[in-house]
Amino acid sequence: MIKKIVFTYEAAIVLIAFGLVTLYLSSSVIFDWFGMRAKEGNYVLFVVWANFISSILYLAAAYGFIKQIKMTFHILSLSASILIIAFVGLFIHIFFGGIYEIKTIGAMTGRIILTLAFVLFAYLKFNKNDKHN
Repeated sequence: MIKKIVFTYEAAIVLIAFGLVTLYLSSSVIFDWFGMRAKEGNYVLFVVWANFISSILYLAAAYGFIKQIKMTFHILSLSASILIIAFVGLFIHIFFGGIYEIKTIGAMTGRIILTLAFVLFAYLKFNKNDKHN
C-alpha cells in the first residue's frame, strides 16, 4: 500500500516538473519572453499552443494524483488527444510545405509517449479499481 502511495506521489512530482518546464518553454515562445521566438527557429504555433494547454492539464493531473481524483484519467486523456491532433496537424503542415524544425517531431513523439504512459497509469489507478469494487 505504501509503495502505491509513494509511486503516485512520484508520478505527481514528474508531472509537476514536466508541466512547469512545458509551461515555461511554450509560454516563452507564445509571449516571446527573453527573445525565445528567435531562438526556437521555425516553430509551428499550433503545436506550441497544444503544448501550452497540455502543460496546464499536466499540472491539473498532478493535483488529481495527489488528491486521488478520478477525473485525472480524463484530464490526461484530453491532453493526449490534443497532442495527437496537433501531431497529425504538424504532418499535414509539413506535407503542404510548411516550415518546421526536425526536433519538433522528436519532441512531440516523446511528449505523446510520456502522456500516454501517464494516461495508462491513471487508468490503472482509478478506473480499473472501479471494476473490482
